[in-house]
Amino acid sequence: MPDDTRRRDPAVQSVDRAVSILELLAKAGMAGVTEIAGELGISKSAAFRLLTTLEARGLVEQDSERGKYAIGYTAVLLAAGSARVRSIAKMSHAVCQQLALEVGETVNVAVPDGTEVLTVDQALGDAAVMAIDWVGKRQPLHATAVGKVFLASMPRDRIAEFLREPLIAHTPETITDPGELAAQLDQVRDVGYATTYEEYEVGLAAVAMPIRDLTEQVVAAITISGPAFRVNERSVPGLLEPLASAAATISWRAGHVKHG
Repeated sequence: MPDDTRRRDPAVQSVDRAVSILELLAKAGMAGVTEIAGELGISKSAAFRLLTTLEARGLVEQDSERGKYAIGYTAVLLAAGSARVRSIAKMSHAVCQQLALEVGETVNVAVPDGTEVLTVDQALGDAAVMAIDWVGKRQPLHATAVGKVFLASMPRDRIAEFLREPLIAHTPETITDPGELAAQLDQVRDVGYATTYEEYEVGLAAVAMPIRDLTEQVVAAITISGPAFRVNERSVPGLLEPLASAAATISWRAGHVKHG
């Protein structure tokens, strides 16, 4: 197909523009919708539609405070041999092992990946009864403790956008009511951690806390999970201190400095 024909093909043109956005973000680090639209010579609405599609596929991600976009985890996985993910997994691995040894349960670290979470590291405690390898697997944001941590860190408008989509039930305990989930996310922001009780898998419960980087962004989350008869509302308070210590250690390694 000649070059001029390709340029007139709307589908090919959209792909070309999407690639241009990725190239721009790779060079600039971060950019807003207005800047991207100007660089590409397109309207802001067209740029926003392209960014929304790229974000849904994890190829770009939006800064929760400034609203600007950066290269996402999926793009990193495709273009850089999972360097960023491997970096988080590497800096968290020893901490996960120590935490799993201390609490006896399974410990995972996950990163946001569009409307899902991607597990990048795992350690099994002595009491772990299910040897499920979660590394490399994706789970939904709304039905997992780490997912709720990521949702709670998003700007209000992005949360509202997410809640407009159907919340799929994975078990009878999955929260499928947008209002109920929104209220729970408010609570996550207040207390600093998220829980799930048999919301993704029957019999499995978890508690998670955020991992932050130098810019205060929530770049990952660490979770303790186990059977619901051991990880529950009675036992979670006793897990919070070691979990918070582990999250703080990994955050420090990621460049985060706690103020105050």
